[in-house]
Amino acid sequence: MPGWVPEAARHYLVHTECGLSIRAIARSVARHPSTVLRQVRRWESLRDDILIDEALIRLARVVPRDPRSPKVKEPSDMTLQDRPIAATPDDETFEVEARRVLRRLCEPGAVLAVAPEMDKAVVVRDIAGGGTTRTAVVERAMAQALAVKDWIACVEPGRVARYRITQAGRAALGRMLAAQENAAHGAAQGFAEAQSGFDGPGLAVAGRPAVRKKPRFAPGDSPMAALARRRDRDGVPFLGANLVAAGERLREDFELAQMGARVSGSWDHVLSGVIDGGRAGAGADATGGSSAARARVEAALRDLGPGLGDVALRCCCHLEGLEQAEQAMGWSARSGKIVLRIALQRLRRHYAELGDAAGMIG
Repeated sequence: MPGWVPEAARHYLVHTECGLSIRAIARSVARHPSTVLRQVRRWESLRDDILIDEALIRLARVVPRDPRSPKVKEPSDMTLQDRPIAATPDDETFEVEARRVLRRLCEPGAVLAVAPEMDKAVVVRDIAGGGTTRTAVVERAMAQALAVKDWIACVEPGRVARYRITQAGRAALGRMLAAQENAAHGAAQGFAEAQSGFDGPGLAVAGRPAVRKKPRFAPGDSPMAALARRRDRDGVPFLGANLVAAGERLREDFELAQMGARVSGSWDHVLSGVIDGGRAGAGADATGGSSAARARVEAALRDLGPGLGDVALRCCCHLEGLEQAEQAMGWSARSGKIVLRIALQRLRRHYAELGDAAGMIG
C-alpha cells in the first residue's frame, strides 16, 4: 500500500481481507490486542462515509485475500471496476495534490462536493451575492485518500456529499507548505535541491533567470480575494464577482493542466508567442483533460498578451503577491492592482466571446 495509508486502516484491511487475527496483528506491531480491536471497529464504522468506503474497497484489491473471508463489498450505486477512474495515488502524487486541494479548501466557504455518479470531485466556495464558484477539480481517488487521512470530513451527507477541511488537514497543509518553502530556500542557498511542485518552473522576465514561484498569501487567501475585499468610498468592491470568477476559471484550467503527465512545463513560451510551433488553443476542444485545459490556458494568455498575461499568470495561477509581481516586472509600486484588474476585464471578455464552450469543467 502507499505510505500515506494510516496504520489503523492497514490493520483493518489485513484483518478483514487476509483473515489475520487481532492478536496476530497486535504481536506483529507490538500493540495490545484491545488497541487493534478498537482500530478495526472504528474503521468498520467509518464505512458509512462514501469516500472512505470506496477507498477501502480500492485498497482491499492490493491485499492478498483469504478465500474463506466474505466477498469484497461493492458500492450500491456503482462499481469501481466499471468506472474509468485513476489508480490509487502514490506518495509523491498524494503530497502534490494534497497541497493543491487543501489550499483551495482553506478558502472561506469552500467545500468539496462528490456524488456517486460523478467521476471526479469538485471544490466550490461561496462568492459575494450569494452565488458559488468552482475552484478546483479533484480526482476521485485523491478525494478518497484525503478522507482516509482525516484531512477532510463530511459535513452534509446525502446524494451530493459535502466535505470540509479538518483541523488535521490544516495542520498537515502548514507542514507541507513549510517543508516546500524550506526546500526551496535551501536550494537558493546551495544546501539542497528544491523539490519540484505542481506549478512548474518560474517565468523568465526581462532577461532575468527563471525563479521559482513562492506564494505570498496565506493558504486561505489569494491576491484576487484580497483585492475583492477592498472597497472604494461608495462601497463598491475593487474587483467585482464577475472578474474574480474569470480569474478563478483561469486558475482551475491551470491546475487541471498540471494533472496530466507528471511533467510541468514553463508557461513563459505562451507569452512569447511560441507554442510548440503553432498557435495557442488552435483546434482545441473544450472537453475535460489536462491537454485541453492547457490549450485553454494558452489561448487565454495569448489573448491577454505580454504584460497582462504575465500578471494574470503570476497572481491568478501562481498566487504570487502583487508587490512581488511589481518588482519582477519592473513596475512602479501599487500599479500591479490596476494592471491586474485590466487583465481580469480582458480575461472576462475572452471567456464571454467563447460562450458556453469555455464553461468550467467538473
